[in-house]
Amino acid sequence: MSVHASCPHRPPCPGCPRFGEAGIAWPARQALAELAQAQGLSDVAEVSGPTAGFRLRARLAIRGRLGSPKIGLFEEGTHHVVHIPHCSVQHPLINHVASVVRRALVDARVTCYSDRAHLGLARYLQVVVERSTQTAQVVLVGNCEEPEPLADCLRLIRDRLGSQLHSLWFNAQTERANTILGPQFHKWCGPEAVIEHFGGASVYYPPGAFGQNNLDIAEAIIEAVRHLVPPGARVTEFYAGVGAISLSLLSRAGQISINELSPPSLRGLDLGLAALSPADRHRLTVVAGSAGAAHGAARGAQVVIADPPRKGLDAELTRELCEAPPERFIYVSCGLESFLRDAALLTAGGRLRLTALKAFNLVPFTEHVETVACFDRAPVT
Repeated sequence: MSVHASCPHRPPCPGCPRFGEAGIAWPARQALAELAQAQGLSDVAEVSGPTAGFRLRARLAIRGRLGSPKIGLFEEGTHHVVHIPHCSVQHPLINHVASVVRRALVDARVTCYSDRAHLGLARYLQVVVERSTQTAQVVLVGNCEEPEPLADCLRLIRDRLGSQLHSLWFNAQTERANTILGPQFHKWCGPEAVIEHFGGASVYYPPGAFGQNNLDIAEAIIEAVRHLVPPGARVTEFYAGVGAISLSLLSRAGQISINELSPPSLRGLDLGLAALSPADRHRLTVVAGSAGAAHGAARGAQVVIADPPRKGLDAELTRELCEAPPERFIYVSCGLESFLRDAALLTAGGRLRLTALKAFNLVPFTEHVETVACFDRAPVT
C-alpha cells in the first residue's frame, strides 16, 4: 500500500528507503511473528501514526561552497550532502528553520565545513520542535571552539526566526570525526530545555539529550509501558534518558529508581525532578552510570524496565535478570537483532517467559521497528 506518491529529494536522499510503503517492513514483521509464535503468543499488534510532518527532531549536515550552502543528509556512503528543503516527513518548522539558517550562512559569509580538508566553520544543524509552543530549539554546530566566529550568523538566525525560536545554541565540534555533536554547548538565547509532557509529567530535553523524533508514536510506546506496570509497583528503569517513562509513571507506580549514563540526559532528568513536588521527588532515586555497573538496582524491584540503545542490554544486566528475575521485565527495544538475541537469553532458563509483544512504526519508511515486550517471572513448580 502506498501512502505518498513522490518525494522531490529521492533519489539521492537516503532518509526514507521505503518511502511510500505503509506499515512496518516485512522482514521485521515476520521475525516478530515467529518469536511470538514460538512463545505461544497470538499475532503481534502493530501501531502506526502519521507519515507526513511527524519528525520533530532532525540533525542535518551543512556542506557546500561559500555563498551556496547545502543543508540535508549525506548520500549513502559519502560526505556529499543532499539538500532537502521540502522534506515531507520533517515538521514544516524544521524546513523553515533550515531555510533561515541557510540564508543566514550566506548573508554572514560563513564557510561550510569540508571533511577532506577539515576546514570551514558551519558543520551541522540540529532542530527540535517543542509541541506545546510550536517553537524550535536550534543548535548550530561549528568547527571552532567558541561561538564568536559564528556570532553574526547566530544573530541573524535569532532575529529572523523571532517568535518561532525556542532557544539558540552553539556547539563546538572540532574533531576530525563523524560524531555530530561535541560535549560543550553555549546558549545564545532562550530556555534551557524543550519541555514535553507524558502521563501528566513534564519532561525536559536539553539540546544534548537523546529524544525521539516521532513523539506521537513515542507517546504510544510510553502508554503501552504504563499499562504494563501494576499500581503501586516498585520500579527500576535502566537506560532512562531524561526520564520520560519513569516520570510518566509517578501517578501509577510506587518507588522508582532511574538509571542513566549520559550527562546531557542526566541534566534533563535533574530539571524534570526539580519541577516535581517534594512528595513525588522523594519517591525517585537516580543511579548514574552504565546499566551494566548499576545492574544491582534491579534487586528488590517488582517491575524492571529497560530501553537500551541498539546494541541491546548490557551483559551484566542480562545476567542479573536471568539469575534473579523480577516479577515483570518490560523491554523497550530499538534494535530488532539485539532484541531477538536478548529475548532468547532471557527465556532460555525458563525463569522468564514472554507474555506480550507489540510493534511500533516509530520511523516510517525505514527498516526500523520499535518493540515493547513484557516478560513475566514463571511460577515456581
